[in-house]
Amino acid sequence: MRHYKLWMLAAIALMAFSCGQKNNTVRELRSEADLSGLTLSTTAGNYYDNKYSGREDITMFRVNTEADGIQAVRQGIAHAHVTDEVAFTPQMRRDLGIKLAFRSEESFDVAFAVRKGNDELREQMNRFILESRANGSLDSIIAHWLEDTPAPEIVRGENSGDQSPLRCITAVNMAPICYVGEGGAWMGMDADILRRFAAWSGRPFEMKFQELGSAMIALNTGQCDFVNACLYITDERKKSVDFTEPYYLCRGAYFVIDKDEAAVVGLGERLRMNLVTEGRWKLIADGLLETLIITVFAILLGTLLGAGVCAMLRSGRKWVRKAVEMFGAFIQGIPTLVLLLIMFYVVLASSGLSGTIVAIITFALCFAWSSGSIFSSAISSVPKGQTEAGLSLGFTPLRTFTGIVFPQALQKALPLYTGECVALLKSTSIVGYIAIMDLTRASDLIRSRTFDALIPLLVVTIAYFVLAWLIRLLFNLFLKK
Repeated sequence: MRHYKLWMLAAIALMAFSCGQKNNTVRELRSEADLSGLTLSTTAGNYYDNKYSGREDITMFRVNTEADGIQAVRQGIAHAHVTDEVAFTPQMRRDLGIKLAFRSEESFDVAFAVRKGNDELREQMNRFILESRANGSLDSIIAHWLEDTPAPEIVRGENSGDQSPLRCITAVNMAPICYVGEGGAWMGMDADILRRFAAWSGRPFEMKFQELGSAMIALNTGQCDFVNACLYITDERKKSVDFTEPYYLCRGAYFVIDKDEAAVVGLGERLRMNLVTEGRWKLIADGLLETLIITVFAILLGTLLGAGVCAMLRSGRKWVRKAVEMFGAFIQGIPTLVLLLIMFYVVLASSGLSGTIVAIITFALCFAWSSGSIFSSAISSVPKGQTEAGLSLGFTPLRTFTGIVFPQALQKALPLYTGECVALLKSTSIVGYIAIMDLTRASDLIRSRTFDALIPLLVVTIAYFVLAWLIRLLFNLFLKK
């Protein structure tokens, strides 16, 4: 009962935080000169982050997604949010209660990022862009998404002989640039151009979502072919990646609260918008299944490896114990997220294994040490007299261990083992960094589309809570038996 009371208090506090807004009164903004003394939100690592980081008169509030940036403005954390001018359509501005304060004086060519050295693919995309611009289809695609005009037909080319999928990573999930639409299909200006290029070159099309920093790492390690996010071509970025021919000319835009348009949306409408519209509940269901797969198989594999760790910790050979202790020190000394990135982008980068398999291996390694050390300590806590008694009765050493020592050790180890299983479940929330659509990543995608923090996070919180409760319940039932 105490847990349910804590849960209710947490839910009420979260709802109060989401509904409450700070006073965000700010003077009229007409140009970049008016930004002095204000807090400006923007996505981390983009052009405007680098541009304003050197100005002492502006406080930067860096976020991972545009949804977080707009939420910061609506909550009064930031006075304005700067992003691409195409980021928010007039209808989206009215729905979000924001308005365009002014546009940047600078304009930038927008292109797709390609790994350095992949000249063949870059030149192939350049030919496609130039042909599309010449026959007018490129302008028609852009106009379709920005001005709601009819879309041109998709032209399918002959198979080039390369049957591998065109692997794309988008660092933005927002209409009209690139977003998850009905049935989980990627839509928007960038996604449409890339999908048409895949059809033109005779290749299947794939797209995943990652933050810009992780996306660039994936590109440079060969995990994907293109990165898109309405990317500006800058001299600094050209040092680490190549760019295709530009397909659009874009300016930055500064968005602020529009108090005349701000409106309170009812809970029922928020539930419909976050879970029903475009079948977004399917993202939660798919993410839940992915989380369960990683958790269950990591526990199973980690337990098997943990048995080996336990045996090595109890070995009579000193060098064996020292070796496994060094492994434990390595696992304990590195954050799980860093280890996951190292495994995916370095150790297993060229293995061809999926992100799900890499995640299972990584979490299994972490779980192997924790479970192995738990059972080693539990076995050591069983009095030696129990072993001596079993041997004196004529039992073999193996029968003595399995029939007398291990059951007693299991009773002592299981509560700690259960806690480690729950901890592993919660640790899986970081797998989105390697483009896995887990439960947390699903909520991020929904939040990036609806700009509503409460409902997606509340649903995910409940899901994790129920899963953790079920794990404890199952192990408690097993312990009683």
